[in-house]
Amino acid sequence: MDILDLAKQSGMTVVLDAKIGRQEYRTVHGSVAALERFAGLVAASLQREVAEQD
Repeated sequence: MDILDLAKQSGMTVVLDAKIGRQEYRTVHGSVAALERFAGLVAASLQREVAEQD
């Protein structure tokens, strides 16, 4: 599960704040509605992962 991709899909803005060596520091901004969509996408992704393991 690519959590940053899910954040973008839900309508949130993902900003690269800094990159030090290989480490990246990002900030995620969005509305409460986008946060709710994000939570739904995470739950659906987890359900798919569990179903694939069975």
